[in-house]
Amino acid sequence: MNRSALTLAMACGLAGLSLPAPAGAGVEVRLQLPVRAKVDLTGRHTVAITPFLVVGREGAEGGERIRGSALDVQKEFERYLTKLIRRETDLKLVDSGPIDFPTFDLELLSSNKDFWRALGEKTQADLVLAGSLDFDVQDKSGYRTEEYVSPFDGRTYYRQVLVEQTGFDYDIVLMVFDGKTGERLFFDNFKDFKQFEGEHTDPLQGMFENLASLEDRIVNVFTQKTVDATRILLTD
Repeated sequence: MNRSALTLAMACGLAGLSLPAPAGAGVEVRLQLPVRAKVDLTGRHTVAITPFLVVGREGAEGGERIRGSALDVQKEFERYLTKLIRRETDLKLVDSGPIDFPTFDLELLSSNKDFWRALGEKTQADLVLAGSLDFDVQDKSGYRTEEYVSPFDGRTYYRQVLVEQTGFDYDIVLMVFDGKTGERLFFDNFKDFKQFEGEHTDPLQGMFENLASLEDRIVNVFTQKTVDATRILLTD
């Protein structure tokens, strides 16, 4: 190993990084990289969570419950978000109380600084969290072709078989506002789709499978995260 590679190996060893043997002209280093929080929490210690608007497939305000199910999408998401913020951040939650939104159009609502500033003044919260939810349960059942070996003549045939599957599509719009100025600090759209075998899969299970996939991204709005990464460092 040349001097550059030896020096690199010693440095990585001191940093606790994993360094395999050099291959060719480069050395592969595995490390953890910090991902800065999307919202600057400097001087901000409290957050109020407003009721998220539940919308339908066409984008209009819809019912909170999934048809044919006791699942209350708004309530379950608010419970999940509350636990997540308490567990992953140092922010103190403030009760937003009943809210009369001036409009259900997210674009207009997000640009209404006066409304968010007044809400921040009412709750005395440094941050106000808002957004919309769209949780859709889809019947993805259909026919697929599979091989079939006849027990009578041993020959292979093809047949159409009905496969029952259920899909869960979650679409979350998340917005964060400054409680003092009403300025929008963050806006993003988080989407996830999960598909399970069976026609009558529990919607609550599907919903939390979606949220589990999105959790790191949601947490990263408020706190710094680390991600595993691989880098190739060139040597002499």
